[in-house]
Amino acid sequence: MQLHDLKPNEGAKKSKRRVGRGTGSGMGKSAGRGTKGQSARTSGGVRLYHQGGNLPFYRKLPFLRGEGFTPINRVRYAEVNLDALTGYKKGDEVNPENLKENGLLKGKGLPVKIMGRGDIKVALMIKAHKVTEGARQKIEEAGGTIELIELG
Repeated sequence: MQLHDLKPNEGAKKSKRRVGRGTGSGMGKSAGRGTKGQSARTSGGVRLYHQGGNLPFYRKLPFLRGEGFTPINRVRYAEVNLDALTGYKKGDEVNPENLKENGLLKGKGLPVKIMGRGDIKVALMIKAHKVTEGARQKIEEAGGTIELIELG
C-alpha cells in the first residue's frame, strides 16, 4: 500500500446536492426555496427571533433575561428538619454521614442544611453546612451544640 492507494471508506464521502440545475435533477426551477417571497431571494430570510410583527418572545418575558433563568452559582442543600432528628439520643453526634446512613438525606453529595420545622427535646451535637436561625434557637434551648462545616 502506498500513499496514492489511500481512499476513504465506501459511503464515507457523500457529494452535496447541486440545486438549480434543471428540472431533471429533482431540485431545479425554484431549487427547494418555494415560489417567490423573502426567503426565496439570495441572502433573503429573516433574522433569528423574528416573529412577523408579533411581540418577540424575549420581550414578553423581560424578567427572565440574563445568565439563563436560574443563578449560575446557586448552592443547593439537602434539607433536614428538626422533627426528623427524633430518633437520636441525648449526646449523639448528627453529621452528614450518619444522616445518610439513617436515610434522612435526599440528593447525592449535597451540603446539609438544618431547618427549623418541629421541636427537639434532647441535646445533640450537630455538624452541618448551614443552620436556619429558628433551628439554631431550638437546638441551643435543648442544650445542644452546632458546628458549621466549611463548604468545599
